[in-house]
Amino acid sequence: MSSRIVDSPDPVSVGHTGLVVLDGIGLDVADVARLADGSARPVPGTDAMKRVAESWDAARQIAATGRVYGRSTGVGANRNEDVPTEAAAEHGLRLLRSHAGAIGEELPARQVRAMLAVRANQVLAGGAGLRPTVVTALCEALENGAYPVVNEFGSVGTGDIAALAQVGLALAGEHPWREAGAPEPQPLDNNDALAFISSNALTLGQAALALHELRGLVEATQVVGALSLLAVDGSHEAYAAPVHAARPHRGSAEVARRMRKLIGAEDRPTPPLGRIQDPYGFRCLPQIHGPAQDAADALEEVIAIEINAAAENPLISPEDMAAYHHGGFYQAQLALALDHFRLALTQVARLSTSRLSTLNEPVFTRLRPFLADQEPASSGVMILEYAAGAALGDLRAFSAPASLGHAVLSRGVEEQASFASLAARQTLRACGAYRLVVGCELVAAVRALRQRGLRADPDLPVGRALELAEAVLAQDTADRPLTGDVTAAAALLDRFTDIWRGIEA
Repeated sequence: MSSRIVDSPDPVSVGHTGLVVLDGIGLDVADVARLADGSARPVPGTDAMKRVAESWDAARQIAATGRVYGRSTGVGANRNEDVPTEAAAEHGLRLLRSHAGAIGEELPARQVRAMLAVRANQVLAGGAGLRPTVVTALCEALENGAYPVVNEFGSVGTGDIAALAQVGLALAGEHPWREAGAPEPQPLDNNDALAFISSNALTLGQAALALHELRGLVEATQVVGALSLLAVDGSHEAYAAPVHAARPHRGSAEVARRMRKLIGAEDRPTPPLGRIQDPYGFRCLPQIHGPAQDAADALEEVIAIEINAAAENPLISPEDMAAYHHGGFYQAQLALALDHFRLALTQVARLSTSRLSTLNEPVFTRLRPFLADQEPASSGVMILEYAAGAALGDLRAFSAPASLGHAVLSRGVEEQASFASLAARQTLRACGAYRLVVGCELVAAVRALRQRGLRADPDLPVGRALELAEAVLAQDTADRPLTGDVTAAAALLDRFTDIWRGIEA
């Protein structure tokens, strides 16, 4: 059984409207976002809970008869130090206390809830050897809206051990919760501590939230690009089916196909009169948006594997009663996929600023410079180029590859790090800046269309987008502060995502 959303006959007080069945197999990015937002409640799958119980029983037997990292031994450079049997229970709590040292700002509820959802589902994959009541406690917290205090820094991409230790101490009753409805304290011991913190659940939760938002924004950007194309009498040739059949990159071909649907273009459009070809902001849109779509797909595939993975070290295998020590916690795939996605995203945002510049040029719009009104020397939307450029500067900084980082830790025993945690944080931080860049373009595109008196067929997706935007954005073209206009346009992008996704497959 895979995770799914179903109708809930009795939504709970925090706003749940459906159920997500957690089974350790089929959780996806959208599910994580729903659980993080409190719009769905989690239910552990029956078969998955049986796997958890079998793994828990096997882990205790294995640890009682042999040396198992973190259960009967210390961790890190202390891996060769045995834990006396009589001190085993206290060892688990000491491990959580010593590792609950995350620092920095307290994370917002949404990110912590995403971590709880991911960790619960990973445990349900059956390799952690963790007591089953931990899963029910995590699900209870998600349902009630409670979440532990978790600080920002403590991971280098080889396990979110500091953040998860804070959650573990909260589950044990020794660390604070936010909001009401925290679960009853859990009796965590040496068989639970490392098993719980051996995960990248925070990084994965943050990555899922970032991808969920940014994929939608990239899709919305294509709708904004279509409005800008209309405003400058742009050519449809760049989206022609033969062009993309001749160079069949999957993402670029799909972007071109959807652009044709957005604007009502033929598969083989007639060349326009006048301009032979458009600036890159229009002509190269498929070649720049396409790679971003492909990068989003690749990232989603990595996240889907990881949030449904039994990646704990050691992996408990009830089938052969073994504890396998390994490096499955190392997040190279995730770090590289996140870095790739941010680089592709920055190119899409940069293309939006190019179209914004084109909209300010009278040679393309046949309007006054900067879409100004008729007052002498009016500046119109001139400042939007500066504002978008500033936000794009942040995006460029955020796109620096986190996977280039390096760390040697724990007396040299852990001599490599993926820095996937940094990559996830940087991707989350990109959301706001990216949204504002595209919001600037949308304000200018709608102004240009209004000043030119251009309309779009309301039966076309681009026509519906224009109607939405005109209902939200002010018509006043006099020189005035545009902060509120950009804020409104940026918020509107989520509705543009719905328009993009409404185009038939």
